[in-house]
Amino acid sequence: MRRALSAALSLAVAVPLLSACLSEPSPHEAVSQFLVGWQTGDYDSAAERTDGDPKVVKRALEDAGLQLDAVSLRFSLKGLRTKGENADARFQVQVDLGDNNPLWQYDNDLPLHVVDGVWKVRWSPSVIHPQLREGQRFAVEVSSMGRQPIEDRNGDALQKEATLYVAGVYPARVKDPVGVCERLYQVTGFAQDRLLSRIRSAPPQDFVPLVTFGGTKYAQLRDRLDEIPDLKIDKKSQPVAPDQPVDIIGKVGTITPETEQQLGGPQRAGDSVGQGGLQKAYQDQLTGSTGTKVITYDLKTSEQVAELAQWPGRSNTTSVKTTIDRGVQRSADLAVSGTAPATLVAVKASTGEILAVGSHEMNQAHDGLNGRFPPGTAFSVVAAEGLLAGGVDPKQKVPCPVGRTVGGARFEQVAVGPVGTPPTIASDFANGCVTALASLARRLDASTLTEAASRFGIGGGWTLPLRSFSGTVPAATSDAAKAKIIAGQSVRVSPLAMALVAGAVASGTWRPPTLVTSPGSPDLSSDVPPAAPPRPVPLDPQTLTKLRALMRSGVTSGTAAVAAAPGEKVHGISAAITYTDKKRARSLSWFVGWQGDIAVAVLSETTGVTASAQIAGQFFRSARTAA
Repeated sequence: MRRALSAALSLAVAVPLLSACLSEPSPHEAVSQFLVGWQTGDYDSAAERTDGDPKVVKRALEDAGLQLDAVSLRFSLKGLRTKGENADARFQVQVDLGDNNPLWQYDNDLPLHVVDGVWKVRWSPSVIHPQLREGQRFAVEVSSMGRQPIEDRNGDALQKEATLYVAGVYPARVKDPVGVCERLYQVTGFAQDRLLSRIRSAPPQDFVPLVTFGGTKYAQLRDRLDEIPDLKIDKKSQPVAPDQPVDIIGKVGTITPETEQQLGGPQRAGDSVGQGGLQKAYQDQLTGSTGTKVITYDLKTSEQVAELAQWPGRSNTTSVKTTIDRGVQRSADLAVSGTAPATLVAVKASTGEILAVGSHEMNQAHDGLNGRFPPGTAFSVVAAEGLLAGGVDPKQKVPCPVGRTVGGARFEQVAVGPVGTPPTIASDFANGCVTALASLARRLDASTLTEAASRFGIGGGWTLPLRSFSGTVPAATSDAAKAKIIAGQSVRVSPLAMALVAGAVASGTWRPPTLVTSPGSPDLSSDVPPAAPPRPVPLDPQTLTKLRALMRSGVTSGTAAVAAAPGEKVHGISAAITYTDKKRARSLSWFVGWQGDIAVAVLSETTGVTASAQIAGQFFRSARTAA
């Protein structure tokens, strides 16, 4: 059945026409009753005011609404001329085609004459539309724009081809459209009236897509679909299966009754919907909207006669270009494969561009970009920048005992550095000695510590299209609080935030992350301008030289030695921390560092300070080979 016409309609013609109370015959009443009857669906009343066969007129008016799949029809009178027993009413028609299409508006003339002393509309199909003739019908032709790809930094698609199965019909060949739609509703849950409306309003000879299935769903329903008479299955291949990083790119699904209701507007069978990641964030840009044409067809030949109106749909359909590097991504995937749950985020140090997010048994977007983890002594990179800026000498001797209390907070060092290693700040840093590093809290005031964190973007605002976490640093109100920050126990960061920290030390400037280079915003239709990204923050050159030397010592003489790889020098430190998360003890291993212009942060859910450094070393060796 056709979508119900709106009951609360403002009839622009009703008041001025029905108020014309004339004692002599007048065309006003005929015009009013005809248009009001047509507009409200009282086709019997409308047909009585014409000189045509009432059954023919009623059927023609009703079919026009069905063929247009109209939500509502509205009329407004523009003028009325009378000459003897003939008259002509000029009126405007507004047809709401639904699906977020603009109103279809056109002007028409309503000829009248006197029949047996009564004014009647001179009936012909042109009363409905000036270009409609006997033996013709309306049809609404829709075209779904193909989904645009998400691309890597070189313009290659980050999707693979997948087969979709489109169930539809050829309207002219369907013997029982009501029955087809009822059975399809029982199988899929799609509203029966909407399915039927699409069949009735479509060009008779065209294939009308009704429901699209992925391979798994189609296999489950195939036998039931095959039993529906006149239902055809059209296979088509689309690049919708995500390549790595899967969670960042996001999966693509077919329209379901639930998503159709949520999305509203122009979504139809054959359209696709992003179910996560960039596919969901950029849904509107990747799919645009359905194009719509109103046409007339010859009933005998089934050939198009005229195009009456056209709406091409939104013009903002575009591919989404990312900063992902396929070669770096492959190296990240290889490095984390077969390990404990782990994620590796790689960024271009000189730009902040996200090159890869590798993952094993962890979600790339949720954990790699938006995870909230304590960094342990990997956070000492940030604290060291403040300490060095304050004049602390890395050669200063600071013992690394098994246990130490700072301001009432107790710290335990699981493994002490190599025997014979001088207990200096540099060696403490290289070996992640938490007891030694925590003791430096007395050398660092609260403002210096928070300012250092700010320079590395911790806690700052980002403008990524996906949820991401820049970190939180609690107030440093005491020596104990400062010590816990330096030790990375009270701090929370994402692997992305720490990769950017490494990139800042490597390049000399902290830069905000970038994932998408075009288009700039996932909501181009919004009236609210996108927030400006944070500005790059250069680090002090003198402090930077010392900090880089400390980071190098983590690989040459510290616990990150297994991260070493051929080629340019690898800089980095490793850390381990155990903490309580939702009443459950969790152990994490970190590596934060860089080689050349690629900065990484590796997080592994395992014990042992070297686990993530081993992953980093594998990554650097693979990335060098791929390059």
